[in-house]
Amino acid sequence: MLDEPAMNPLRTLFPCLPVMAIMILIGAPVSAVPPNVVFVLVDDLGKHDLGFTGSDFHETPNLDALAARSMRFDQGYACCQVCSPSRASILLGQFTARHGITDWIGAATGRAWNRADRLLPAEYVRSLPLEQTTLAEAFQEAGYRTFFAGKWHLGDEGSFPEDHGFQINHGGHHRGSPPGGFFSPYQNPKLSDGPPGESLTLRLADETAAFIRGSADGQPFFAMLSFYAVHSPLQTTPELWKKYRDKAAARAAPSARFEIDRTLPVRIVQDNPIYAGMMETVDTAVGRVLSALQERGIADRTIVVFTSDNGGVASGDAYATSNRPLRTGKGRQWEGGLRVPFLIRVPGLTDGGGQSEVPVTGADFYPTLLELAGLPLRPSQHADGLSLVPLLRGGTLPERPLIWHYPHYGNQGGEPSGIYRDGPWKLIRYYEDGRDELYRLDSDLSETRDLAADEPERVLRMRTELLRFLESVGARFPEPDDRFTEAGALAKRQQIRDKLWPQLERQHARFLEPDFEPNPTWWGSRPMPPNAR
Repeated sequence: MLDEPAMNPLRTLFPCLPVMAIMILIGAPVSAVPPNVVFVLVDDLGKHDLGFTGSDFHETPNLDALAARSMRFDQGYACCQVCSPSRASILLGQFTARHGITDWIGAATGRAWNRADRLLPAEYVRSLPLEQTTLAEAFQEAGYRTFFAGKWHLGDEGSFPEDHGFQINHGGHHRGSPPGGFFSPYQNPKLSDGPPGESLTLRLADETAAFIRGSADGQPFFAMLSFYAVHSPLQTTPELWKKYRDKAAARAAPSARFEIDRTLPVRIVQDNPIYAGMMETVDTAVGRVLSALQERGIADRTIVVFTSDNGGVASGDAYATSNRPLRTGKGRQWEGGLRVPFLIRVPGLTDGGGQSEVPVTGADFYPTLLELAGLPLRPSQHADGLSLVPLLRGGTLPERPLIWHYPHYGNQGGEPSGIYRDGPWKLIRYYEDGRDELYRLDSDLSETRDLAADEPERVLRMRTELLRFLESVGARFPEPDDRFTEAGALAKRQQIRDKLWPQLERQHARFLEPDFEPNPTWWGSRPMPPNAR
């Protein structure tokens, strides 16, 4: 545990009304029960994968309706370009360099990484620190019932959801992708199998909905639904594949689906029917949870959060989606890897919708939800997060820098680097060779014009502040790899350009051919009867 929580000013002013603090705060009708919280986290969801964020290929009516009743943070950021660090930041209220989980848990470090790169990736913390107070623990200490369903990926035995404040855990364990795929049997040690072919995404939503329907009157809850989707492996039903295959076929075929951006091919168009089917399933799943709130009669006193742990997978893994106009995607240091959908719905406060252009991060959820629930803030815990309640009420936040630290190479082509966001300016400091890139995002969202040479004083100031922060929290850095050769790096680049790129174009065109069939059972979504095996 860290220091004792600081007293919330509302409790000082209204010591006899702690339960009604949120209603006093937002001017809504007074309730005798604190608000519930449903936190929906989608894995690898891109900023522009949803209808309300601009996709005209994926269909997400339930999420579009939720967005219309929420504050949309257009400059909402994950705290890392890959999953585990961002998830830790949400639960701890800290930037990744502070808590030390700087790569997905299981990624190689040191000499175990041998891919013809210049540096040896830094070591990192491999489980959520037990000595820290998670957001779930803060709610549990306040008398909330706590629930988790889905992807955890924040440690092994001794560091599962139930070790960090979640009283109920359906499906959260050490793996980052579903071991049995997206259809039952799941091969998940924390989730019983459903009928053969049952959707994992819908099952997790149904577990969450059942928890909501069974919630006790008078006891608030904090429920976190953390989908494994839309992470790889990409799998959907034949019906959904056909729906989106036909939709893509009705459009003009692109001349190319990929282009190389420095290290790997990057998807530049949304027309993947398998991924689109997964997107629709996620939307259906969220709809089931929202319906459960309505059926239980508690939608008007339940806060709903919706976000992603990093940008969409445009390169590496399954090369699933395009994040344009944002540059590249998951694993990368540019906006496509970091900007994510970011919604907060507060009944009585955001009912008419709204949009904020203030840059915010996943670390801000911790203090925001505590304040909305009328609970004391814990500034020594959520050291890098700010409560977004002033923005929800139409106010402002004090200006502050946002900081990222990724001393690793990503499976998606990311490069070891640190990032410092200050107002519209974004500095990227590369650890391989010490070079800097500088972008002005309000006029160059796609990060096409590097202004570092034009702004040397700004670069120096931002770089100094970045490195000062990293030093203050004991950040780890990569070391030179004595195995590196220019010839090896050149051969790697040639293989990517001459073999991988054309292969991807052929593979993704194949997804749209009328006779496409991944296997007879469509990844287990259509199980074969026993006598047909």
